[in-house]
Amino acid sequence: MLKIQGVKHFEKSRFFPFFSQNIRSFKYLALIGLGSNIEPEKKRFDMLFRVMMDDKRFKILSTSPMLINEAFGFKEQKDFTNAVMLIQTNLHARALLKVLLYYEVKFKRKRTFKNAPRTLDLDLLYFSQKVKRDKWCEVPHKGAKERVSVILPLGMIYDIRNINGTTYTYFYC
Repeated sequence: MLKIQGVKHFEKSRFFPFFSQNIRSFKYLALIGLGSNIEPEKKRFDMLFRVMMDDKRFKILSTSPMLINEAFGFKEQKDFTNAVMLIQTNLHARALLKVLLYYEVKFKRKRTFKNAPRTLDLDLLYFSQKVKRDKWCEVPHKGAKERVSVILPLGMIYDIRNINGTTYTYFYC
């Protein structure tokens, strides 16, 4: 078996992994990274899933299983639970990022120091092959191509499903 440094294992929950059969005609595809290392991580991810499913601005197409991996940056903390979520939306990148930041606050995220433990971390990883860099929004997310916490869960989605002709390399262009 292949061992990847820092990777512990994958776990499942009610909505991770998830694959929708129903594709809507929203304008954009976005890949969102989810992270947490303050319990209850699985329950929180499932609650976020329900909240986003009820939000008419989004259509969740798929989610990965949850990857349990070692913390990076500040190492003296609990392992992280990470997953990715592929959605459709009509919101542009900056508006989507504002909604994601709102959800972090709603789930009681506190920003005490860089790489601190967190209840919920939501990153806009990729946005419909768009490149955007300003002081508020950076897409693709820096480090997304190198982070195991993104690459492995994304690979789990695309091993199973091809969304509307979208391939794994779509996000890496």
